Amino acid sequence: MPGIKRHPGTLPFPFSRAVQAGDMLFLSGQIPLDRDGTVVTGDITVQAQAVMERIAETLQAAGAGFDDVVRVTVWLADIGDLAPFNAVYRRFFPDGLPARSAVQARLAFDVAVEVEMQAWTGG
Repeated sequence: MPGIKRHPGTLPFPFSRAVQAGDMLFLSGQIPLDRDGTVVTGDITVQAQAVMERIAETLQAAGAGFDDVVRVTVWLADIGDLAPFNAVYRRFFPDGLPARSAVQARLAFDVAVEVEMQAWTGG
């Protein structure tokens, strides 16, 4: 069985950015942060864009892209933000959408959105 490869984060949080286990890549939940780890404020569109940009960076660092994503979980502080979130989200998946769940939850740092992804990197 292939080993496990951890992609550590650069911020002082107690988790890896992503973990590769065999052909699967598991990304930790991403909240809206800038590259320096400062929480991005603004409406759901601004926060969703920040989340998806950080996810793009993590996928790229692990040798993957959005076309490799098979499963997504979205947490929204207000499920009423689903439509504007989806408008941003769809732009990152031009070649087809992965399986997904979306739920409402209270989120760390009072952000509006958190997204977690799993990708297949088996080629």
